[in-house]
Amino acid sequence: MHVAIAGNIGAGKTTLTQLLANHFGWEPEFEDVLENPFLEDFYNDMKRWSFNLQIYFLNSRFRQILDIRESGKDVIQDRTIYEDAFIFAPNLHAMGLMSNRDYDNYSSLFDLMESVTKSPDLLIYLRSSVPNLVKQIQKRGRDYENSISIDYLNRLNERYEAWIEGYNKGKLLIIDVDDLDFVGNPEDLGDIINRIDGEINGLF
Repeated sequence: MHVAIAGNIGAGKTTLTQLLANHFGWEPEFEDVLENPFLEDFYNDMKRWSFNLQIYFLNSRFRQILDIRESGKDVIQDRTIYEDAFIFAPNLHAMGLMSNRDYDNYSSLFDLMESVTKSPDLLIYLRSSVPNLVKQIQKRGRDYENSISIDYLNRLNERYEAWIEGYNKGKLLIIDVDDLDFVGNPEDLGDIINRIDGEINGLF
């Protein structure tokens, strides 16, 4: 089984991925942030590094999907290949931070990858307001994220909502995280686990 968690920067994807992996005994697949050689450069100069960053993430995520398929294990994935293609890359293009030529090249590559991959059995979307995202981003204190603007997060949130509204690739569970503390409050985590159990039972 392949479960994936989607959500904006700071929504809590990585933390929830680990908690659910521990609870269900799933193999976690995390987003390659620490090893990403382009991320810090990107936040310092988005226009120069946008294409490089998105290609790196696309490659990393595609590799994860192939590994998940070959492993035969139950896996939970932190962020999906769809978010790169339907949210982050088109947002950079719309903001004038990725050229038409680079965006067309990127989109063509994604279309090819998508044609040979399978979507997650269950997608969990963590819905968050921008003020909550800002609070969480500040709390984790990554230096390169200090330059993320409110406008950038707003644009991403709008694209997330539009994508989720039209999502039809499999089962979808939406969790509003603004008023949840699934790290500090066991009841909040328990509620999420119960909702996921209900969705999973409907898969079989």
